Amino acid sequence: MNNGTPERPAPPAPRPLAAASDPRAWRGGLRGKWPSIAVILFAQVTAMAVWFASAAAASALARSAPLSGFESALLTSAVQAGFVIGTLASALLGLPDRFDPRRIFLISALGAAGASAALVMLPPTGPGILALRFLTGMALAGVYPIGMRLAATWAKGDLGLLVGLLVGALTLGSASPHALAALAELDWRVIYLAAAGLALCGGLAILAAGVGPNAPRQIRLEPGRISQAWRNPALRLTNLGYLGHMWELYAMWTWLAVFLAESFRLSGLADPRGVGELVTFGAIAAGAVGAWLGGVCADRWGRTTVTIAAMAASGACAAAMGWLLGAPPWIVIAVAVVWGITVIADSAQFSASIAELSDPESVGTMLTLQTCAGFLLTLVSIQLVAPVSHAMGWPTAFTMLAIGPVLGCLAMARLRASPESRRLAGGRR
Repeated sequence: MNNGTPERPAPPAPRPLAAASDPRAWRGGLRGKWPSIAVILFAQVTAMAVWFASAAAASALARSAPLSGFESALLTSAVQAGFVIGTLASALLGLPDRFDPRRIFLISALGAAGASAALVMLPPTGPGILALRFLTGMALAGVYPIGMRLAATWAKGDLGLLVGLLVGALTLGSASPHALAALAELDWRVIYLAAAGLALCGGLAILAAGVGPNAPRQIRLEPGRISQAWRNPALRLTNLGYLGHMWELYAMWTWLAVFLAESFRLSGLADPRGVGELVTFGAIAAGAVGAWLGGVCADRWGRTTVTIAAMAASGACAAAMGWLLGAPPWIVIAVAVVWGITVIADSAQFSASIAELSDPESVGTMLTLQTCAGFLLTLVSIQLVAPVSHAMGWPTAFTMLAIGPVLGCLAMARLRASPESRRLAGGRR
């Protein structure tokens, strides 16, 4: 009582945000680590099928309507442009660190499935099909980085391996359209419908995955948080290394089959396009082994060690491959396989480094922002290969790709010399 007036009861204290691993915040899902990781792997690969489909569909579309090399590349670039916009919006809104990642994944996978299914109602070429591929990319912004974020919640001294398994599985998915292009002549509508069905399955499957004990508490929106990606020197160097890696990766995946077909034609092989597609499938698929080995080695010997070694090797392959145009096929195939392994061996370790160097409550946003910047850069490198190869030849075009790994090595060497690098892989830089 105060001056005869009853005191107002004190307002209730703000309810703390529930921990992400608290069952009150995250209901359902498997409890074990490896069953959950298996579900995440399955869901990630099947949901991303709508991305992988663009390469297979481009070959099938060419039988229905004439496509120039530029138009074929646009089918892939439209997805990546949408992905860039989607990841940027997700990072600005802090979605990966504010909401249940499984729900984000589910909604995004269903959106990607719907956009892909709608393609069958449109003519095989034109702005409509590009617009739907763009929307597909936007939806996948809630699949790829979210899957990595979810896997990271289960890490216990094996973050490089877990993210490496995810990247390895996605690498196999990226390779599969080249096998389809070589072995089957499917209608492009069938390819998109099958991919949409797989994305639907992946979206539903993610609900069976559990969230690991490393998940942070859900946070409120803080737009200024994304500036950490540049203001923090360690994060900045990691992102620069990732950009060097991405400059090469998707351009190599996009144009290797075209180069191999031309090289095998000059060397006199029968069916150079079919053999080129098969070799491209084998080279990219071999990268799944590289992603797994990169994760094992990085957890044991250090993230900067693996990223520098992988980029040095892949950059050397890029610089050499263009000069092998028309060389004996066994030499070209050998270099292509080594390139396919090394070009992806470091990919997961940039994501693992971001997860270890970021504030725990910002990991999802930082991972999303990293992928946004990387895929934005691929829009440039993919489109540059065609005009450069036409004007100056394949040696110049592929050597241009080697510039990225060289700069990436320099960035990761600077990170290795930084005291912050001791936070990587339990002190193994």
